[in-house]
This record gives sequence, C-alpha cells and structure tokens, in this order.
Amino acid sequence: MNIEIITIGDELLLGFTIDTNAAHLARELAAVGIQIVRRATVGDAAEGIAAAVRDALDRTGAVITTGGLGPTSDDLTKPAIAELFGRSLSLDQSIVAGLERLWKARGRPGPLPATNLQQALIPQGARVLVNRHGTAPGIWLEDERGRWVAMLPGVPREMRGMLADELLPILQERAGPAGHVVRSRTVRTTGIAESQLAVQLGELARGAAGLPLAFLPGFDGVDLRLTARDMSPADADAALASGVEQLRARVGRFVYGEDTDDLADVVLRLCRERGLRIGVAESCTGGMLGARLTAIPGSSDVVDGGVIAYDNRVKQALLGVSETDLRESGAVSEPVARQMAAGVRERLGTAIGVGITGIAGPGGGTPEKPVGTVWTALDLEGSTRTTHTIWFGDRDEIRRRAAQAALDLIRRALT
Repeated sequence: MNIEIITIGDELLLGFTIDTNAAHLARELAAVGIQIVRRATVGDAAEGIAAAVRDALDRTGAVITTGGLGPTSDDLTKPAIAELFGRSLSLDQSIVAGLERLWKARGRPGPLPATNLQQALIPQGARVLVNRHGTAPGIWLEDERGRWVAMLPGVPREMRGMLADELLPILQERAGPAGHVVRSRTVRTTGIAESQLAVQLGELARGAAGLPLAFLPGFDGVDLRLTARDMSPADADAALASGVEQLRARVGRFVYGEDTDDLADVVLRLCRERGLRIGVAESCTGGMLGARLTAIPGSSDVVDGGVIAYDNRVKQALLGVSETDLRESGAVSEPVARQMAAGVRERLGTAIGVGITGIAGPGGGTPEKPVGTVWTALDLEGSTRTTHTIWFGDRDEIRRRAAQAALDLIRRALT
C-alpha cells in the first residue's frame, strides 16, 4: 500500500509550528509495511487543500491529512474534501451529545459554543474515526473507485492516539500481512562526543548486523539508530536485536537506554531499586534538573524537592555555602558545587544531593571561566564526586546539557 500525507496549517508553512505529525506517520506506517511515497504541506485555504488532495488521489488514491478539523473559521479540511468528493455535510447528533458531555466534564461555563458544532458535521457516507484524546472526530471518506482520504486532527497528541486506535487497524486490514517493513531501533548514549563514539565503535561505526548506522547528536547525547529495510518483520526484528546487542557491548557505560528512554526515568528507577531519595540544588539550570525528574510519572517516591539558589545569599542562607569560598573561589567553582550538594542533602534528609553551578551566558564569562563553564557535584550519603565541563551552545543548550550531565553523574554513581 502506497500512501501520501498532507499536513495542513498556515502555522506549518510559516515555520511557527514544527511538523512532527508527518514524521510520526511515516515511522509508524513503515513499521507495518505501508510506504509513504510523498509528503506535502498546505495552508488553511480551502482551494489549496482541495488541490493537494485531488492531486494525491490521482497519483495514489490513498491520502492521510492532519489538521483543519477544529471548531474555528480556519478549519476547512472537512468541507473542502467533502466538496471534492461531492458529498454534503450533516450534523451528527451523537457527536454533538459527546461534545456536550466533554464540555461539562471539563468544567466549562455555559452551554457548548455553537462553533464547536462544526466538529460534528460529517460528510455523507463517511466513516467516523473516534477521537478518545480530544474533541475533533476523524473522518474516513471513500469514493466508488476505492480512493480514500483519512482525516486526522492536527494536535500531535490527538493524531498519534487516533492513528493507533482507529486508523492503523483499518490500514493493516486493507493492506494484509506485511511482506517487507522498515523498522529502526535506537541506542541512546551520553557523556561521549560523536567523534569519540565513532572511534570507540571501530568497524561498527559503518553498521552492525548488516544494518546501516546513523549518528544523531543532540542535547541529551548521541543516539545510534539502526534501520532495517525491505525485510520481513521477523527478519527485521532479529537483525535489529543483534545489532543493538553489538552496539551496547562496544559502547558500554555510555549507553543509558534505547529508543525513547529518558535518562531521568532511568535515574528514578535506579534510585527506586536502592530505596534512595533525591534533593537538588540548582543555580545556572534554574530548576531544569528538578523539572526533568518530576516530569516522570511516579517520581514523588524518589524526589523530595530542591532549591533554586541563583543568588549567592540563597546559597549561603538555604544551603550553608561558605561566604569565604564564594569570595575566594567564586560561585562557579568546585567548593561551592560540593557545598550545594551537601547542603540540599542534609536539609532535605535525602540520600542523594546534587549541586549545579555554572555560567549559561551569553554574558558573565571570563578567560578563566568562559561561558559554558559548569561545576556539578553529587553527594551520595556523604561521599562526593564532581565534574567540571565547558559546554558549547547558546544559553538554553548549555542549561539542557548541564541537566543531562547531572542525571548521568547520578546514573554512573549508582551503576
């Protein structure tokens, strides 16, 4: 089965919103043997939507659209495609009732706005794709020649949920068992540069288990992605498993997970296994480490809290940092990072205390301590280890890299 994807929205064309929907669709469909042969993006104008869908139907007869199904005046996907198919729109009372229930359940005042009724307009003869993740239902519309368009919402969370719940089962049933698939697996590393990683991998840098290898550097580290193409599902899975095993064996301690694993989740699991709780003291990262940890569901059984000690007075008053060390070594120094980690651990009564202090920029650097300088300290039940790093990038990049490095410092201490 060959399919075209059309993502809809002025915000995509203007660059204000990154199109993650098309990428997700391509990955998920390739994994079950369905090929995306063309991707396009159009604005919110009805004529542009209709023209793009018409051309795609003429080429492949199978189209998935995302976006333009909301309740506002710029949501024109449904009427534009219905007109293209020569279908009228009518109000589906069961959808109206569902929208009213959802409106009340969310505690919204007053009756359901009339604009929301637009989401309950369904083209004649269409199949409704149930949206369990939001308000806009999806639509499957097919003509007498077997050509079809599946319309999904543009909100990524809703689109992904509906793809899994509703659309993928339909497509797999129509396509039949997958003969050949495109599947990938990712080994996630941190604490090692891309060039160093290539050296460590040696001959595996060109691929493992007969599969090509891609290096994907980012804020969190370097991902190693293996991809199996034009294989049966069983052969692809076997080759990927073998390749991942080879990569993990070669890269060793720099690997913290696979695919979508989050290092914060890895750290929380390690702490949970050992019955350890964490307190954090942050200066340059401004709470980013605490946010990473508490973004993981269930983190309350590990994380006690933290202190954003941005000003030196806070470092002294709340964490017990020595005024002498602040004056002689400076706020960005090993002694201060050590005292921040010890101070938060002692005051919160946790087994682990983490202290981060640095210069995130763009100003504030000196020849001795340039922008990007970060000291991180980990106090594990009274035993302290520190790291000193000079990160590159803008302010956001430096802060994100520093938070990831702090998590990795904990991971390594616990493994």
